Amino acid sequence: MIIYDPNMKEGLADFGIEIPVSGRRAASTFTELARHPALAPRIDLWHINRIHETITRTDLLRAHSAEYVDRLYSDRLADEIIKTFDLIDKNGHYYRYNPDNATHPLTQLFDRLLSQAAGTVQCCREALNKRFCFSFGGGMHHAKRDFGERFCLVNDIVIALRKLQSENLIRTAWVIDLDAHKGDGTAVLTEEDSSITTLSIHMANGWPLDGDAYDEQGRRNPSFVASDIDIPVAAGEEDIYIAKLKEGLDKLSGVGPPDLALVLAGSDPYENDELPSTAELKLSLAQLKERDQLVYHFLRAQHIPRAYVTAGGYGEHAWEVDWQFLQWALLDNL
Repeated sequence: MIIYDPNMKEGLADFGIEIPVSGRRAASTFTELARHPALAPRIDLWHINRIHETITRTDLLRAHSAEYVDRLYSDRLADEIIKTFDLIDKNGHYYRYNPDNATHPLTQLFDRLLSQAAGTVQCCREALNKRFCFSFGGGMHHAKRDFGERFCLVNDIVIALRKLQSENLIRTAWVIDLDAHKGDGTAVLTEEDSSITTLSIHMANGWPLDGDAYDEQGRRNPSFVASDIDIPVAAGEEDIYIAKLKEGLDKLSGVGPPDLALVLAGSDPYENDELPSTAELKLSLAQLKERDQLVYHFLRAQHIPRAYVTAGGYGEHAWEVDWQFLQWALLDNL
């Protein structure tokens, strides 16, 4: 199954934000899937065209502090978005942001991100019922308990899993994070939660691991909190990426099968990604196909329900990674 609402806008340009998030990633992927000769006649079997879940304050509190949630529902929302998306530089000037080009108020971005988080919840439910589901959007893995960070205002991953746990639909879950950047927010939010096991394969250097592990007061940098399984990949190690991932998945097998796996299928390790901070990891399209098929088969062989969200992916080529995986995965599930 694929969750894709054609009425839900993509991209950030309509808010005046100049971060290269394509406004056509999901639409381009879906258009090609709908043209596929084997998939087009059966589109009603694999396409869910509306997100019907909602995210409440109570849901946000499953991952975030009351103080942070209060700020999101106050006149400080715009400030939180500006900080989360790094829209002001150290000199106080706008950075990758031109409000004069905006066609929507910045605060409306909150509703769009809540809709993506709702899509993650719905995707997890569908995966439990259908064994496989993919939602366009979500994967906001940098959001911490008290603040959003690096384009991630709320942590939909932890919210979704804890919501399903609260409804007794699952007890345990795996998070397999394939984004180019470490899933630091998810790691710190689940650090003391043995019911959620996290694996992150990511750039060994660069953001969010380009700072110090501790500040001058000895306080821990939350980005350095370890996932249960971290797989750092250094620049130039693309040829051993798959071997490293296989080793990590072998370790994950030792935890025991969960009730659900949530996969962040980031396309930003792609060599054609356009975000500068992904430059340390440049996988080919063929390598990304091998990555996605490896994880899919690993989970399928253990009969683990599989929920996927898009996570990172920047520029006009991000959809190519989603398309090559989904046309193959959908055929396997029909």
